[in-house]
Amino acid sequence: MKRRLRIGVVFGGQSGEHEVSLASARSVMAVLDPEKYEVIPIGITHSGQWLIAGDPMAVLAESHVPGGAAGGPTNAPITRATSESRRVGGKESGRELVPGATGGAFPKLDVIFPVLHGPYGEDGTIQGLLELAGVPYVGCGVLASSLGMDKVASKHLFVAHGLPVVPFQEVKRKSFEEEPERVILGLEAALPGGYPMFVKPANLGSSIGIRQARGRSELREALADAARYDRKLVIEEAVPSAREIECSVLGNDDPIASVPGEVVPSNEFYDYSAKYLDGRSHLLIPAPIKAEVSSKVRELAVRAFTAIDGAGLARVDFLMNGVTGELFLSELNTMPGFTAISMYPKLWEASGIPYAELVDRLVDLALERHTDQARSLTTYGGAMSAG
Repeated sequence: MKRRLRIGVVFGGQSGEHEVSLASARSVMAVLDPEKYEVIPIGITHSGQWLIAGDPMAVLAESHVPGGAAGGPTNAPITRATSESRRVGGKESGRELVPGATGGAFPKLDVIFPVLHGPYGEDGTIQGLLELAGVPYVGCGVLASSLGMDKVASKHLFVAHGLPVVPFQEVKRKSFEEEPERVILGLEAALPGGYPMFVKPANLGSSIGIRQARGRSELREALADAARYDRKLVIEEAVPSAREIECSVLGNDDPIASVPGEVVPSNEFYDYSAKYLDGRSHLLIPAPIKAEVSSKVRELAVRAFTAIDGAGLARVDFLMNGVTGELFLSELNTMPGFTAISMYPKLWEASGIPYAELVDRLVDLALERHTDQARSLTTYGGAMSAG
């Protein structure tokens, strides 16, 4: 019999999207075929401790602090971790380069599926760790992950590749805190579309810290709120009568795009409550747009994925001007929500790839990318001979 792959599913993490990660990981682990995979759950607490034995999912779920997802990471104690899950590293003991180097044996794995959203998971940090450890993993590499997480850096890259983005400006937290009036006047001058504006932390997802500002006082409040989550903020002009169109991308060097979908938020825009709490937002799959617009969305999604050197998967989000039909690339998520009812897998289901097959393909792509990377020389033995 063919040996089952030992797949480590990593979830939790230190970002404000900790609880979203748990939901995604539950869905992924539930669909992994036990005849193909031996699933090893690996949890990361809010404070950065790795749980590698027992039932990490139960431990993290039990330690959830109400409001933690919206309020950001906490350092709440893990009530049962000592008895049911081995802790590896941690801030108080000093984190090893490779988790499990001390403090407990890290399991031998064939591939890792890092179902982590937001900073310290989706931003290139764990990807760099896994690169150094030489372990194949699902999803984008270090560069693409970090670019996808940083809304400012990715927008500059998209502009350089001729991709359409909404007019935007970057503000550093330090500048705003020291000279708020100068910053606000500068934004009003630099964004000719005026109010309303959208203010976002540059490095966060799930719409955490995003606010709409309809005037100067709201802009000040929105900047102060976003600055609680990041040192770098992005401010964008609002798209008139905006429609949110999303497209899933799958592949390595030859990526493909799904049919586009549309998000119809329950609130004025697709904020955290509309995404996860009130249950009144809904998805239109496929998006009710013209065939030529759908083709354009798919083309731009693949171009954006290629521009950041993506691998494995990404969900590419667009804003469409509801008046003119103009498309703007909003952002690229390298580890989008992955529950069975999340947009990324639902779009592939509508495109002919069911959830279980999608997870299989992502594992295959991870192994393919790792094999290709192994072809690259890591030593230099002098000039190659001509013959």
